[in-house]
Amino acid sequence: MPFIGTGHIWILGILLIIVLIVWGPGKLPDVGSGMGRAIREFRKASTDAKEEFAKATHPDAAHATSAAAPTASAAEPIAVEPSVPR
Repeated sequence: MPFIGTGHIWILGILLIIVLIVWGPGKLPDVGSGMGRAIREFRKASTDAKEEFAKATHPDAAHATSAAAPTASAAEPIAVEPSVPR
């Protein structure tokens, strides 16, 4: 990450110490799980909003983008004839 340099590591360390003082080591897992839950909800809301926007602007294309692409194992094998050197 470009913003982490020699001086910035000290700032991040001091910030971590302040967070530990404010919430304490017992509350830190609760704070972390709450932040993780908030990030998941934000991502889900963002994805839902993008899908709704795609459906509103391109009704035919929205269905094609949400459909899963076939995997390599689901594709039909292609018969290849061996090449004979002459």
